[in-house]
Amino acid sequence: MTIEPASSVRLAHLAALRFAGADALSFLQGQVSNDTQRLTESTPVLAAYSTAQGRVLALIYLLPHSSGVVAILPREILLPTMERMRKFILRAKVRIEDAADLVVAGSFGAGSGSRYVEHDGIGMAPVGHDASRYWVIGPPEKIAAPADAAAANRIEAEWRLADIRAGLPQVYAATSEAFVAQMLNLDLLDGISFSKGCYTGQEIIARTQHLGRIKRRLFRLSLPSGTWSIGQVLRLADGRQGRLTEVIESRGRTEALAVLSVEASSSADADTSGEPLVDAVELPLPYSLFGPHMRE
Repeated sequence: MTIEPASSVRLAHLAALRFAGADALSFLQGQVSNDTQRLTESTPVLAAYSTAQGRVLALIYLLPHSSGVVAILPREILLPTMERMRKFILRAKVRIEDAADLVVAGSFGAGSGSRYVEHDGIGMAPVGHDASRYWVIGPPEKIAAPADAAAANRIEAEWRLADIRAGLPQVYAATSEAFVAQMLNLDLLDGISFSKGCYTGQEIIARTQHLGRIKRRLFRLSLPSGTWSIGQVLRLADGRQGRLTEVIESRGRTEALAVLSVEASSSADADTSGEPLVDAVELPLPYSLFGPHMRE
């Protein structure tokens, strides 16, 4: 099966880690925020990989590929994530490697439903709650590449803009270790299991959940014209402060995701960042920000 450019295209900014061996699932179970046993039911899994202090190092989409569990994440943090995870293998029967024999692609449109499916080494799975898009992973010779660099950049921008509009967070080098999982709305996106037991960062993530209201959340914004970058500090005109996690300019409009304080700072500490006020417009998310369930 060859996947044509009309149905899916490579996403050069993303790459794949492979976890292979008898202990791959149990190893991941002790490292990431979600329940990796769900992979045995062909359920794709979104999870955070965090420090012991609960700070998210990487967000990963786990897929049960026939060559081993495959984790999709930004290419720029693949190597540091792999090297850090390898330190915790100890006696576990697991290999962690750059899956350079696989490419990551995306598909807009009909796909595999809610489950991971695979045919002839090409796997497909839905992107979180966004039923209009699907991950595709497989050998490079079976997945079409963009025609040129301009096409690759356009495809990447379209995919990242779709992430923004779906309220799906991402962590890059500039924001690694900047947030706890709930600040990225992972508790609202089925990215955390609160019943599976211990994993790295679990104590902080669980405490954050049980203490009650979370003080910072991921919001979707429309930004005025300007120069914006991931990790940039923002101070909104309404007094809320935070950092950009994703930003894309499309058709003269800049859309972004940012982790912001839920409430405005008091007048006494409103200007602690030293940043100028940004006249941003908050845009709706496709799920409820302050409730346990997503909107239909």
